[in-house]
Amino acid sequence: MNMKKAMIGVFIVVMLFSAAHGATVYKWVDKDGVVYFTDDYTQIPAQYRNRIKTEETGEPQRVETPAPASGSPRKTEEVRTVDAYGRGEDYWKSRVIPWKKQLKEATENYENTNRRMNERLEDQSGKLLSPTQWNMNRVENRQLVEERAKYEAQMKEANEMLAKIAKEAEEAKADPQWLK
Repeated sequence: MNMKKAMIGVFIVVMLFSAAHGATVYKWVDKDGVVYFTDDYTQIPAQYRNRIKTEETGEPQRVETPAPASGSPRKTEEVRTVDAYGRGEDYWKSRVIPWKKQLKEATENYENTNRRMNERLEDQSGKLLSPTQWNMNRVENRQLVEERAKYEAQMKEANEMLAKIAKEAEEAKADPQWLK
């Protein structure tokens, strides 16, 4: 019973300290039933991160902007520097950039393939082809259709991942601007 009281005492101290500094408190229970509290997400063992409970305390972090050269007083602005799990803008950008790159490349390749298909169709329109020419064109057209389908799948995958990351960012209370 003394352990429970000690843990409650620790929790109260953590909550009071956190409230004064505006932080997120994470709580998890290990395999032996021991309850832990921290305000640093990275201190949570990986196997317990999917079982944490969070509580926002106080205000978001405040950052003072440097005073302009004119000597006017500094302003205190509310700026979110990390998400609810302690991850910042660099983390979210590193997740989004590869998928945006894939989407851009796949879209360009898809459009180029469509353009090549249209050019081939216009070139073949109204021409009488021998059976050999017709078969060669059919094979080339099928290859273009398969190529276009590949790029379409890449675009779909990138869009799905970007939507998934956006949802994760929203759940983590990350600044939406970090995903742009």
